[in-house]
Amino acid sequence: MIKINNDLKPADLLPKIQKLWEASAAKIHSIEKTTPVGSPSPVFTVKGKYTAKGWTEWTQGFQYGSAILQFDATGDKAFLEIGRSKTVLVMASHVTHIGVHDHGFNNISTYGNLWRLMNEGVLPENPWERHFYELAIKASGAVQAARWSRTIDGGGYIYSFNGPQSLFIDTIRTLRALSLSHRLGHVLMGERDEKINLLGRMIAHATATARYNIYYGEGRDSYDTPEVRGRSVHEALFNTNNGDFRAPSTQQGYSAFSTWTRGLAWAMVGFPEELEFLQTCSDAELEPFGGRQKIEPLFRKAATAVCDFYINHTPIDGIPYWDTGAPNLHKLGDYLDKPADPYNEHEPVDASAAAIAAQGLLRLGHYLATKGDQDSAARYRQAGLTVLNTLFDEPYLSTDPNHQGLILHSVYHRPNGWDYVAPGQKVPNGESSMWGDYHAREVALYVQRLAKEQPYLAFFGPV
Repeated sequence: MIKINNDLKPADLLPKIQKLWEASAAKIHSIEKTTPVGSPSPVFTVKGKYTAKGWTEWTQGFQYGSAILQFDATGDKAFLEIGRSKTVLVMASHVTHIGVHDHGFNNISTYGNLWRLMNEGVLPENPWERHFYELAIKASGAVQAARWSRTIDGGGYIYSFNGPQSLFIDTIRTLRALSLSHRLGHVLMGERDEKINLLGRMIAHATATARYNIYYGEGRDSYDTPEVRGRSVHEALFNTNNGDFRAPSTQQGYSAFSTWTRGLAWAMVGFPEELEFLQTCSDAELEPFGGRQKIEPLFRKAATAVCDFYINHTPIDGIPYWDTGAPNLHKLGDYLDKPADPYNEHEPVDASAAAIAAQGLLRLGHYLATKGDQDSAARYRQAGLTVLNTLFDEPYLSTDPNHQGLILHSVYHRPNGWDYVAPGQKVPNGESSMWGDYHAREVALYVQRLAKEQPYLAFFGPV
């Protein structure tokens, strides 16, 4: 269980955050030199150098989005030029990519961040540039929403690249594309000019995720016990003939009945972020989809369950192992009662999950504070700061100028054996991932803004 430091304040992390941005700058420039336009998207490091992995191009937005975040945090216009020019040059194919569920990852990290900066007044107002970003966001949300499978209860979900039977927990964080597209007044046009509401599809997908990918200790199956409330599964499988739920599954976790911690982390940040977005929606907008009194409690239930599970099933310093049911964890002894050990010989940690999860804890704390639940808000906020206090320091923050990664000890796909194992080591460690580095930058910017009393960081901002 995380040993929550209740004395930490956002400002206390500023020295570490400054060190992070200093290290980050050189790494972004290094990646630019080794992955010119036309190269496959960098995914994870091998021996400290970013390499590609031909599965789907889901990380390119993190590459150029990282440069935009670097500019946002530091004001260095060289990074704005990288992020803006490369968004124009290479990101268009991601906007119309009909084969993936990752639109929010690629397009909100690039077009979305640039649009947000113009709304915040950081970028000068330019009507044509604004329309360019908005058209990309509108199209991205609609294309993502078109990957639709219906469930037997009348709802549905955006299906993963595995096919129409597959609901991934990852997709909860990509729903930002649908939310922003809706906010810009867009709809998905269907057969016979049917206007399909993107807010409705966002709510339906999040509802399906809350119901089928998260457990609440309510006896859904033999393993759904109160002790594991908040446990999540990577994939929920459905009968595509009638939309009936069939079984939990996993692609990147150890089993269907254990928790892949990066999947858990996606839900931890996805639900609080959409709760923040729902606060900007009118009651009239929400009424056709069940109304605020039905939607927000379900999202809140899911968010608190997964965040509580993370707190209760992560070592005391806030850095998780890659799966809570990993088969060799027992060889580590009382691993939850001591700091995570990335150099152990039995199971790898996943610092990228920590980078994602920390933001979820902080956002849930912020949301609950707006609802007047100050005690719960403080618990989640302080847990998030505790995680970052560890993550933004050695042995996780990489300051080695010869290593292109920013956050060390990330895991990509343990079951497939895709992660590099260095000579003399028995499990992956010492490497980075594009999503881990991006989310470390994003949460660093989030905390930096809190500490400096700058505008609250929201994908639909400013607020």
